[in-house]
Amino acid sequence: MKYVAILGCGVVGSGTAELLTKNADEIRRRTGAELALKYILVRRDKESPYRDKFVTDFAVIENDPEVSIVAECIGGVGDALDYCRRALKAGKSLVTSNKELVAKHGLELAKIAGEKGVSFLFEGAVGGGIPALRPIQLCLSANRLSEAMGVVNGTTNYILTAMEKSGAAFADALATAQQLGYAEADPSADILGWDAGRKAAILAGLSFGTFVDVEKVPMEGITSIAIEDMRAAKALGRRIKLIGRAIRVGDGVSVCCAPHLLPLSSSLASLEGVLNGVVIRGDGVGEVFLSGPGAGSLATGSAVAGDIADAALTVRAPGWEKAETFIDPDELPCRWYVRCQADEHAIRAALPEAECPLDHPGVFLTPELSRKALNAVIEPLQPVNVFRLLD
Repeated sequence: MKYVAILGCGVVGSGTAELLTKNADEIRRRTGAELALKYILVRRDKESPYRDKFVTDFAVIENDPEVSIVAECIGGVGDALDYCRRALKAGKSLVTSNKELVAKHGLELAKIAGEKGVSFLFEGAVGGGIPALRPIQLCLSANRLSEAMGVVNGTTNYILTAMEKSGAAFADALATAQQLGYAEADPSADILGWDAGRKAAILAGLSFGTFVDVEKVPMEGITSIAIEDMRAAKALGRRIKLIGRAIRVGDGVSVCCAPHLLPLSSSLASLEGVLNGVVIRGDGVGEVFLSGPGAGSLATGSAVAGDIADAALTVRAPGWEKAETFIDPDELPCRWYVRCQADEHAIRAALPEAECPLDHPGVFLTPELSRKALNAVIEPLQPVNVFRLLD
């Protein structure tokens, strides 16, 4: 029997507790892992079906030799980071769905786990209920992966879907998302691209075997996207999606989060509402597409509970090293969508190779250019929005 402690009894913590207790027999039948929930760390007492397991002092968990697995479901990098360090140093395997924690402090936590010979797992940190990280680590381990990218934020995907389907302005779509509980009162981490950018850094680390400093990752959100861009994208046979993308570039790694225009044939373009999806490319398997709910109590709890079962069966932690070379995505050439305030004559004078395929004033597509080269060309055109094209 492996005893488990959950830190936090909010959305993810309660979902994890429910699945661990309700489906204990199913977990044992399918994995062989016998798990028992012993503690749930809370700040204060409250009504809960798991109230008999509540403790308010982490030291109780830290010093209990029976507890071998700790699942962090608090969030943030304050108390959560302190508890995670202490759990690992006490020789307990660590499971978390905290993408900010993993993106910022994953290298340190992985090192402690390695020194102590315990597991450090975080399946729920990228795609919620989508099993994306374990396939990268295990099922695709015989592949040299070249790219991992995805729609990995349900809030922004809901907003973009609403803007496309109903013609709503960004502010109105955001307000609706907040009313429905899909967006926080302070949605900054979602709409400014921080959440998806952190997830892209984690994808890069597991795909390419090297920890990515999240502070280097450029992150753009969706706040500048207007109805005019949605209409232009539709006329081009494309959709705008916020994409977290990690690419292997020689011996280096390039990671970014930004809006992209995807063709309608793309697997990621088909995702609507709060659905998430991840595309992984390897030299053996080609392209793999995984999709499902990216957030929610039971969806993320499913990923956390799966990691707990995995930690009960084996020792697994990323063997990360710092990235030797981080390639700025803006140095990589690609095609661009540009909406500006100039007319077609001025556009073609500035960039003769530009395509102006639509009856949308000021909208054009570029040949492959780096962002630096693009900026030099379009500055006189008074650009309003610039997005990458992804084919």
